[in-house]
Amino acid sequence: MESLSNGSKSVWMTAALPQFPPLQEKLKTEVCVIGGGIAGLTAAYLLSREGKAVVLIDARKIGEGETARTTAHFFPPDNRYFEIEDAFGSDKARVVAESFQLATDLVESVVRKEKIDCEFERLNGYLFSLTLDGYADLDKEFDAARKAGVEVHKKARVSGLSFNTGSCLEFPNQAQFHPLKYLNGLISAFRRNGGEIYTQTRALDIKHHDHTLTVTTEGGAITAGAVIVATNTPFNDRVVMHTKQAGYRTYVLGMRVPKGSVPRILLWDNGDPYYYVRLTTPDEKSEHEILVVGGADHKVGQDEHPGHRYDEVEKWVRQHYPMAGSVDFKWSGQIMEPVDGVGYMGRNPMDDKNVYIITGDSGNGMTHCTAGAMLVTDLVMGRNNSWIDLYDPARTAIHGMSEFLKELGNTLAQYGDWVKAGDVDSPRKIPPGEGAVLRKGEKRIAIYRDGEGKLHPLSAACTHLGCVVSWNAVETSWDCPCHGSRFSVNGQVLHGPAAKPLEAIQLDEEAESL
Repeated sequence: MESLSNGSKSVWMTAALPQFPPLQEKLKTEVCVIGGGIAGLTAAYLLSREGKAVVLIDARKIGEGETARTTAHFFPPDNRYFEIEDAFGSDKARVVAESFQLATDLVESVVRKEKIDCEFERLNGYLFSLTLDGYADLDKEFDAARKAGVEVHKKARVSGLSFNTGSCLEFPNQAQFHPLKYLNGLISAFRRNGGEIYTQTRALDIKHHDHTLTVTTEGGAITAGAVIVATNTPFNDRVVMHTKQAGYRTYVLGMRVPKGSVPRILLWDNGDPYYYVRLTTPDEKSEHEILVVGGADHKVGQDEHPGHRYDEVEKWVRQHYPMAGSVDFKWSGQIMEPVDGVGYMGRNPMDDKNVYIITGDSGNGMTHCTAGAMLVTDLVMGRNNSWIDLYDPARTAIHGMSEFLKELGNTLAQYGDWVKAGDVDSPRKIPPGEGAVLRKGEKRIAIYRDGEGKLHPLSAACTHLGCVVSWNAVETSWDCPCHGSRFSVNGQVLHGPAAKPLEAIQLDEEAESL
C-alpha cells in the first residue's frame, strides 16, 4: 500500500483495498462521513443499512490512517474499570462495559451477516503485571469489573506461556481480527447499500446553513443534513476538544514464532512500561506465526529519534518469548488519550446542528470506534441512547483535572521552542534521509534532506495552532508536540487536527550556504 509517509509498515498493510476517485463536484446527500477508518466506515455502513443516503470521504486512501496501525484487540478499557468507577461512579462503569461488549458483538454480527473474511476470532484475554504497582491494581480491577457486570476470573498465572505472569485476571470471550480485511468487507457492504466513497479528498471546513451543512473540500463540496467527523481527532474544532485529549505514539513489532509455540490469547501488561500481545497468521500454509507486541508509548513530537523504542519492545519480547525469531514488521501508531479516561462520541460541542465526532480512543480503537459509530447512528436516526451522557464530547473534564493540568502544562511548554536555538545551525549538517529545524531570525524552518541530497524546506509552524514541529526519524515525518498533528516531508497532512499543509518556503542563498 502506497503511503504519503516514508515510515513504517504494519503487518496488515499487505492487504489490498479498492481505490476510489477524489471528489471533483458538488453533491447532496443525507449524511456525510469524514474519515475512512473503522469509526467512519462502520458509521457509514450502519446508516446505509438504515436506508440513509451516505457519502464518505477520506483525505488519503482507505486504510492509510490509524486503522492500519492498530494491533486490533477487542478488550476491556485501557483506562481500568476501577479508575472509571472512581471518576464517574459504578453506574457509568457499567455503561462502558455494556458499550464495549455490544461493540464487539456488533463486529461479530457484521462479519457473519456480510460474510467478511477478516480472521475474526473470539479469544480469552489476560491482564497481568510483573511490577508491584501494577500487580496491586489487579484486585481493585477484579472487583470493579465484576461490579460493572463483566465476566472476569482470577487465575494463578496465564497458562501455556514461556514465562510466569504471576496472578492475573482472565476476561473470557474477547476478540481480534485483521482490521484492513474487515474494512474491505465494510466497503463492499456499504456500496451494496448505495453508499458512495471518495478518497484523496480532504475536508477543509464545515459550514452551517439554515437546515443543512456543507463540507468544503479541495475539489468540491458536499451538502448534507448531518456530518460525522471520524478522523481520529477532529479537524473542525480548533481548541476545545484538543484541551481534553493528547496524542501519543505507540510502537509495535511483528516477530516470527513457530506455529503453535505461543497460545492464541490476548495479553495486556498492567506494568509501567506496559506491553500488549497477540498472534496473527500470515496464511494457512505458513509454518510460522507473527507475534504482535506493542508498547513504549510517548507523546507525539516529543522524541525526535524514537528508534530506541523498538529496541525496548524487542528486548522485552526476547526476554519473555525465547522462541521469537526475526523481526518481520515494525510500525508505530497514534492514540488519543482523553484526560479523564473515557472517550468522546456524540455531538460536537462547538456545533448545535448535527455535527458529530468520534475521538479519544485511548488505545481501544477497534472497540471504541465501533461503539462510537453505534452511538452517532442512533443520534442521526433520532433515537435515544443510554451512553450519550457518559461519552458526551461537551462534558467538562472535572474527573481528570490533575491530568488535564499536566497535559495543558506540557502543551504550553512546547511553545518555548520558538525562543530556543534550532536543531542545527546549518542545512549542511543535516544528513541524507534526516530532518532538522533551523532557526533563521524569528523564523523556524523545517528542512528535510532526501537521499539524493536535495533539501525540502517548510515553515516549521504547525498549521493548527502554530507550535514548532519536531522531526520524527522513525516515520520520516514532521510531528507537532502540542496537539499531535503530523506532516509528510513535503508538508502534506498525515494526521490532524491540522487541516492545511505546512507552508513550502524557498531558502535564500545565505541560508543554503550556512
